[in-house]
Parts: sequence; C-alpha cells; structure tokens
Amino acid sequence: MQHELNHTQHKSLDVITLFHKASSPASIRAQTLLKQVSAHASESATEDQATDHTAQNKFERTEFELNVTEDPPTSDQLRTILEYVGTGMGRVGQIVKGATGESDALTKLKEDPDSFQRPVIVDWNNGRAVFGYKESEIMKMIGQLPKETDSV
Repeated sequence: MQHELNHTQHKSLDVITLFHKASSPASIRAQTLLKQVSAHASESATEDQATDHTAQNKFERTEFELNVTEDPPTSDQLRTILEYVGTGMGRVGQIVKGATGESDALTKLKEDPDSFQRPVIVDWNNGRAVFGYKESEIMKMIGQLPKETDSV
C-alpha cells in the first residue's frame, strides 16, 4: 500500500531563495533571470507529459520554487550561506560589507542589516549559493538541480 502512495505523490520542488534589493541593477538582473528560467521550466513540464523533447534545453525540466525576499538573512541563514560559499578569498566581506570572518559578519549584520550585499541566490536543498550577478554561476547552480524523471 505504501508503495502505491509513492507513485501518486509529487516530488516537492527545490527552493531557490533570492535575497533581493529592488534598487540594485545586479539584483534586478538576477531576479529576471531566475523568473525566466523558472517560468520556462514550468511551461515545459506540462509539455513533456505529452511529448518527448530529449534534445531540448537541459534547463527545461529543472523546476524549482523561487522565493524572493528583500529581508536580510537570519543569523542561521547567514551561517549557512557562508558555509556554502566558503570563507576564503575575501568572500565574507563580499557578502557582508567589511566583514573579516563569520563572527564579524554576524555582528555587522545585526548592527546594520543593509551591510548584507545583494543579490545572493541560495539553493537550500542542495547546499549551494551564488553572490552577485554571475549569470554563468547562477545557470550552473540551476542546471545542477535534480531533474524530474518520468516514472511509469
């Protein structure tokens, strides 16, 4: 009986969060790109139920739930983001302006929420994050999301 139920349940979509700032051109570009990819994936998912488009764009079947927020991350979210991107090569200071390490970043974020530099795109389900508008890195992250598979 449990086996039968699994065939009727749908896989929940991976959640991609965009920490967004409406006044930032880079953030607006990131939001536009993510919305386009998400919409394209949703449209093709219904087409794929009826026809086979194996040669089509590899991103078509990569559906995800896009969560856009202008709020800064919580302390736990910031720790997770820093874990995903790593703390070397000045990355912490690129995510939280002027921060020199994780504890400094947490303090600066608490003192000034605007010190968090946007855009930051986070794939919570698969442990990845991209900061700034880097189209190729964003597309790579989306391309690495688990694909929906047809099961008969």
